[in-house]
Amino acid sequence: MNTITEIAILVLAAFVGFEVISKVPNTLHTPLMSGTNAIHGIVLLGGLLLMHEAQGVLEHVLLVIAITFGTINIVGGFLVTDRMLGMFKRKDPPKAGEDEAEEAGGSS
Repeated sequence: MNTITEIAILVLAAFVGFEVISKVPNTLHTPLMSGTNAIHGIVLLGGLLLMHEAQGVLEHVLLVIAITFGTINIVGGFLVTDRMLGMFKRKDPPKAGEDEAEEAGGSS
């Protein structure tokens, strides 16, 4: 393939990806984030494996950028997923001694 075809495929893939992701409802965000973490794990592993076969400075720089973005997406995805799942955790009921202390402190 020539360079123009590859650039056209990249632009179309970015456009389609943006359109698909922008239509996702908030309730599906956490399951999709988990799937995205798995995909970026594969990207990270692929980048690390290709680093050995890379020739030239440009290939190494592009691989370092890909590995960095993949790592950022994995860490960010886990942080967002953990925060969203934390919203659904059951809160511990207050103990009897804490209720009385809050009532005494709140009335003054």
